Amino acid sequence: MAKKVLVVDDEKLIVKGIRFSLEQDGMEVDCAYDGEEALECIHNKEYDIVLLDLMLPKLSGMEVCQQVREFSDVPIIMLTAKGEDMDKILGLEYGADDYITKPFNILEVKARIKAIIRRTSKPAAQEEKAKVVEVGDLKLDCESRRVFIAGREINLTAKEFDVLELLVFNPNKVYSRENLLNMVWGYEYPGDVRTVDVHIRRLREKIETNPSEPKYVHTKWGVGYYFQG
Repeated sequence: MAKKVLVVDDEKLIVKGIRFSLEQDGMEVDCAYDGEEALECIHNKEYDIVLLDLMLPKLSGMEVCQQVREFSDVPIIMLTAKGEDMDKILGLEYGADDYITKPFNILEVKARIKAIIRRTSKPAAQEEKAKVVEVGDLKLDCESRRVFIAGREINLTAKEFDVLELLVFNPNKVYSRENLLNMVWGYEYPGDVRTVDVHIRRLREKIETNPSEPKYVHTKWGVGYYFQG
């Protein structure tokens, strides 16, 4: 099955270049040139990944990302012309899974896409041993990649789910931020450990009754994070 990619950027030459390169790799590519068009595409079709520019007409990349996260956990890579760390972290704050700074190398873009698709589409062998884990009010369905708290479904991004799944399957094991970054994002990921802090904070806001006094995802000061039911 060809992987379906949506490329969103108002610079038509950039879109054309990315589309050509991804199609060479056998991917199915749709294009959108403003935020509203992007939202419409994501509503109407299931994608394996979305490349989303930060600066867009009608709705910004941030606004698109926020709205998409209300109904979908499709992996999103933000494309940003700005190099400041805070912009990158902010991109992840709004539910993006990764970011790439312009001007970018198309080979890097393809490597990131493949890494994310590889992590979010589990091979059949793994699916066979997929489990449903229940700890207290928390229920984790690894096959459908869904999370429930007291029977209510919680909408996590792909990365938030990956972090939670790793911690749940290794209860009481403390992972440093560097460990989590390497295991969930991959050794080739150029981001820094604040990415992990942002995702842990977002995860707590979604699954904890009181995020400042977490029941599930705990901090071991000076070391890292661990899961305790």
